[in-house]
Amino acid sequence: MTTTTIELHQLDRGLVWSGFKQLTPISIFVTLFGVAFGLAAKQTGLDNTVILSLSALVFSGYALFALLDQWGTEIPLMAMLLTAFAINARHLLMGATLYPWLRQLPWIQRYGVMLVASDANWAMSMQAFSRGQPGLGLLLGGGLAIWLFWVLGTWLGIYFDTIVNDPKRLGLDMVVGCFLLAMVVGGDKSTRMLIIWSVAAASSLLAYCYLPENSYVIVGTLAGGVVGVIQGADSDEH
Repeated sequence: MTTTTIELHQLDRGLVWSGFKQLTPISIFVTLFGVAFGLAAKQTGLDNTVILSLSALVFSGYALFALLDQWGTEIPLMAMLLTAFAINARHLLMGATLYPWLRQLPWIQRYGVMLVASDANWAMSMQAFSRGQPGLGLLLGGGLAIWLFWVLGTWLGIYFDTIVNDPKRLGLDMVVGCFLLAMVVGGDKSTRMLIIWSVAAASSLLAYCYLPENSYVIVGTLAGGVVGVIQGADSDEH
């Protein structure tokens, strides 16, 4: 029995649980980064409750580490907001690539799923779609696994501050990046995806050469995201 296009947006408890189990191995490595964040946040003098709240509510380890560097007696709120936006701007591109399937969900489910979107579960969901299989269960279930182990790691970092104090020294900072690269290389090779990534890459390169530092992240993701949305709209009309 062949899976039809309409069924690709399927999202039920079984698919979510399957996605959770599939992302659990990579999530174990995320625990170590949670430990590192808990340690770093503890050293800034933040209260344990505040640290755990940040870890649970802000689902972006890279952004949290960057914001810790700006934390002080006077908090530069606008600078911190811009930093978080720049780091997470790639989620605009993720949303654009997922749009053909997300648009078929009720808006509450659509935005609920994207709350836990990250590099690893997005890559695995896109690979599932390229094989003609439902991928939103991987996105949601995998995101919940990553979130759970991240928060667990933060708690361990707070209360057991001698476990891992430098994950980069062990090469653990490369795990998620290598995993993402492997998923993308083996993922969807459609013309639509090629156009989106090409526009994003070209825009990022131009911004890197001619615009202020770090702006290439925002420019590339916005350009790729806009192209993805336009292509999705065109496919709806046809």
